[in-house]
Amino acid sequence: MEVITGVWLGVTILAAVVEALAPALVSIWFVPGGLAALICSLAGGPVWLQAALFLALSCLALLFTRPLARRLQKGGPASTNADRVLGRTGVVTQEVDNLLGTGRVAVMGNSWAARSVALEGRIAENTRVRIERIEGVKLIVSPESAGKEGKEQA
Repeated sequence: MEVITGVWLGVTILAAVVEALAPALVSIWFVPGGLAALICSLAGGPVWLQAALFLALSCLALLFTRPLARRLQKGGPASTNADRVLGRTGVVTQEVDNLLGTGRVAVMGNSWAARSVALEGRIAENTRVRIERIEGVKLIVSPESAGKEGKEQA
């Protein structure tokens, strides 16, 4: 085996291994170029043709796969379904006291740690509350005003 054939084989294998280990597409486009150059080398083609094939096919692979890769790799907020409790009504099962950092609310059959919207807020046990937002693993709640109908899911 000629040295240049070993080089193309090494480039192809290295690009494939790096791609397998990387969490993003970083070297996949060099694999078809390396394979074309390897085949050309095995067929006895001149080194300039091998290099030209490597560059041309690598660039074509990049040109055709990069837009697809960008679309597939676009990240956005990951939905955890926790947001389904937003706007719902829950019931305080342990007094909410922001100063002590205590409080639990039952909503949709689950118990959540809770804090009041008011900075120094306290909400008594068995009070109906509206889920305003989620911060980390805690619900931020406000007492439901009298006569207001919410979505009961406690």
